[in-house]
Amino acid sequence: MDPVTTFSGTGLPLDRADVDTDQIIPAKYLKRIERTGYGPFAFEAWAKDPEFVTNLPQYSGASVMLAGPNFGCGSSREHAVWAIQGMGVRAVIAPSFADIFRNNSAKMGLLTIQLAQPDVEELMRMVESESSTPITVSLAEQTVTAPGGWRRSFEIAPFVKHCLLNGLDDISLTLQHDELIAEFESTRSSTKPLTA
Repeated sequence: MDPVTTFSGTGLPLDRADVDTDQIIPAKYLKRIERTGYGPFAFEAWAKDPEFVTNLPQYSGASVMLAGPNFGCGSSREHAVWAIQGMGVRAVIAPSFADIFRNNSAKMGLLTIQLAQPDVEELMRMVESESSTPITVSLAEQTVTAPGGWRRSFEIAPFVKHCLLNGLDDISLTLQHDELIAEFESTRSSTKPLTA
């Protein structure tokens, strides 16, 4: 996965609470075996409304999604993260996240940032009043900034931060120990099952 460092982008104000994974990506798309190409199907049911935020041209290309509390609730599906990333979103800022969604995001390179609800609402107002408002996210500094001196800090688990900064998913973490794994395999009895 690509490292997450510092980036700036416009915001996508999804002012809804309890956005569940079935709304993010409908179950009918879970049959696909690819990890890419889910973006066009994100929020499919809601996107039938021409006024839904993802259909509004001023938010095209947004890389920071702003959402209400309990984002990503519902069933555990990695596809929800893939769909959001497929939209071009690199970070989701919300007052709270469902634990499984947050964990899936961390493992796939989507940064989830928890800020107080008044802060998220203030960012949404900024973006709604001026859609080109740049939002800058710095994972290294653990900050979100916007014009006019607006700056907030966020918490993140040190291990998750390390993985995101270095672009390490579970497989990459394991491969960091490739030499030790090879050494272990070379000393195992040939009567034992192979791990490769």
